[in-house]
Amino acid sequence: MTSTAPITGSIPLFDPNDDGPASPVDNSGRNRLVIGLMLAATFVVFLNETSLVVAIPRIMEDLNIEPSTAQWLSTSFMLTMAVVIPITGFLIQRFTTRGIFITAMSLFTIGTLLGAMAPTFAVLIVGRVIQASGTAMMLPLLMTTVMTLVPAATRGKTMGNVSIVMSMAPAVGPTVAGLVLAVFDWRWVFIVMIPISVTALLLGITKVKNVTDPRKVSIDVLSVILSAIAFSGLIYGLSSLGESAAGDSVLIAPAIPISVGAISLVLFIVRQLKLQKTDSALLDLRTFAAPGFAVAIGLMMVMMAALFGTIILLPMFTQNVLGLEPIQSGLLVLPGSLVMGFLSPFVGRLYDKVGPRPLMIPGSILVSASLWSFTLLSETSSPFMVVAIHVPMSIGLAFMFTPLFTSALGTLKPHLYSHGSATISTVQQLAGAAGTALFIALLTVQSVALAAEGAPEATALAGGVRLAFMAGGIISLFAIVATFFVKRPESEMTPSDAPVAH
Repeated sequence: MTSTAPITGSIPLFDPNDDGPASPVDNSGRNRLVIGLMLAATFVVFLNETSLVVAIPRIMEDLNIEPSTAQWLSTSFMLTMAVVIPITGFLIQRFTTRGIFITAMSLFTIGTLLGAMAPTFAVLIVGRVIQASGTAMMLPLLMTTVMTLVPAATRGKTMGNVSIVMSMAPAVGPTVAGLVLAVFDWRWVFIVMIPISVTALLLGITKVKNVTDPRKVSIDVLSVILSAIAFSGLIYGLSSLGESAAGDSVLIAPAIPISVGAISLVLFIVRQLKLQKTDSALLDLRTFAAPGFAVAIGLMMVMMAALFGTIILLPMFTQNVLGLEPIQSGLLVLPGSLVMGFLSPFVGRLYDKVGPRPLMIPGSILVSASLWSFTLLSETSSPFMVVAIHVPMSIGLAFMFTPLFTSALGTLKPHLYSHGSATISTVQQLAGAAGTALFIALLTVQSVALAAEGAPEATALAGGVRLAFMAGGIISLFAIVATFFVKRPESEMTPSDAPVAH
């Protein structure tokens, strides 16, 4: 029987009156409510992450910053998440579901308020970092809760609903931002989020119940430091490549933070391998011993890099090369993102029936073909060409994300769910940040080179966009091969699916 007594020495986060987890008996209604509220809250934070992309050209003009500097609005968000997310495995084990939810939404709301009032770019970055700290807690919390509460046979359907949130937000975010920017300045992109985030916070305070048993666990401070240095060093170094190529001043040569980050990552991994023997690792790497988990992680890195790289490049191309307004730029990506959202439940149900491979192989081919098609864009391209390429790419991503999330976590033992969720979320954001940095760096290098040869600004920028997408296309070819090695987790197999013993 599940204990409802508070854990000795446990300090709740923003929740001093918590009574502990509720009884697991006849709690299907409670479970649906908790998952539903978490899905809604995750939608809010994802909406925020993508909505600001459309506003970046306006922010660049208003604050007089270069593209390589402006990218930090996205990179700092994802970098903070990559640093904070590894700690969430510890938080989910140590504190209550309700406490973590309230803390996450409180941080997100505070960051949104700061972003709305930011007088300088530096303050704006601080607001984004605080927002990201809250967002970082929500992603693993949602994944762990779903894996804990939903039976293996129907996880695909539920993960399909998760994918709706993750794909509909990129659809609504840029469009909402475009509508806002058509009337107000960029600060209103933050202002319109405030009542939504406050509502989600109040619903969490009044409706979210505990669904896990907290237990007293320790945190290894050295692991936290090593992970922070590793991920921040790698992303800072990659981002500095763009500034260096543009001739902007950088405090440290890109090779230095990349090297420091890589060395710290190796030390972090060695430290976790040692600590996991006593179940005290910050991020338990035994998840990678599960069949198929490492392959799914690799595929996720490629898909997230492609998604976030595309999200940040397309508004720059459509506004700075094709001369479109922000609202028009947002509407161009709306059809593809809506298609991705509408397909997600269908893909989830298909996953429960056929498993990951029949969905992911055609999905990876579509994504790759779309990335290669983006290399055909030029300053004379029609805006409808962007739509015609983006829609198939979105369909391919819809056939990738739900099977990836579900199969990766489904291979793990229940006691590793929190670590697996944290690992996936860390890799997801790190890959997104790296993809953004790589795409921007290649865009900058090529556009600067073409401009030096006398090419007009629009022509030079279009050339940079083509080179960035070409790199994405090359990487995507490896993803196609990897999809053939993804298998259905044994925990989800029915007797008819299981291999016959001899």
